[in-house]
Amino acid sequence: MTSRITVSRQVPTTFDVHLAVQRTAPYLRRTPLLRTRLRGRPLLLKLEHLQLTGAFKLRGALNALLTGDRGERVVTASGGNHGLGVATAAHLLGGTATVYVPETVPAVKERRLRDAGADVVRAGTEYAAAEAAARAYADTEGLRYIHAYNDPDVVAGQGTLGHEIVADAPDCDAVAVAVGGGGLAAGVSLGIGDERLTVAVEPRGCASLHAAFAAGEPVDTPVDSVAASALGASRVGDIPFAVLRDRNVTSTLVSDPEILAARDLLWEEFRIAVEPAAATPMAAWLAGHVPGELPCVVICGANADWRPLD
Repeated sequence: MTSRITVSRQVPTTFDVHLAVQRTAPYLRRTPLLRTRLRGRPLLLKLEHLQLTGAFKLRGALNALLTGDRGERVVTASGGNHGLGVATAAHLLGGTATVYVPETVPAVKERRLRDAGADVVRAGTEYAAAEAAARAYADTEGLRYIHAYNDPDVVAGQGTLGHEIVADAPDCDAVAVAVGGGGLAAGVSLGIGDERLTVAVEPRGCASLHAAFAAGEPVDTPVDSVAASALGASRVGDIPFAVLRDRNVTSTLVSDPEILAARDLLWEEFRIAVEPAAATPMAAWLAGHVPGELPCVVICGANADWRPLD
């Protein structure tokens, strides 16, 4: 489904990210940045899976809700992490959230949504179907819809993560980040500045940004990957694409076996247990797709069911 939000809305800038940093700081956890060496190479790991909700999504959700009315009732669609961010942000600000999720959402994510106070509605097998149902409900009820990635305030909020990386490691020269709808990659690119490379990493089976770069505009793409529950947007957002196409960004793809191998390595080497989506940029680094003297890999979330790694 084509998003209703288009680039006629304001495209966020680095100034918007700076405003978001000030706006959200009282509510966010400043997540650690680990300096390490792996396979003889220096590496930074941004441990965003330690964020309050277990994922980066709280950043964008908070910034979006802080630009509206405190205590309002909002609606969103999510693979899980964005919905948890919106539900938590709404609770912190005295509001409530209704979250539509695809039927494939992991049980741990649905449980955490309900624990955060959200009304959870399952709709469709992919994110696009859940989004269509959520938008219809928001329109019928006259409620504000918070898009997971195609919203300038959400993108600016995600940029606070990039701002933290640069503040803690000014010598970082490249940042690898997972891409679903593109909001995190766009925000991080704004947060780290054009003098640093943003490496946008996608599974081969969920390559909406890669396809958009090839076509020159967002296009519909298939969704089929072990990381699809978090990175399963069938179309990159218009607003993230408008940001990313004009910045210092490169797009790369990794396979599902590479993603699972990276997930296993994160556990074996660092005792970091994450969902496949969060291991996707690590897979790119292991494959040699992330250049730089001191690159950073963003470990963006950990809200998945535990599985044995053997």
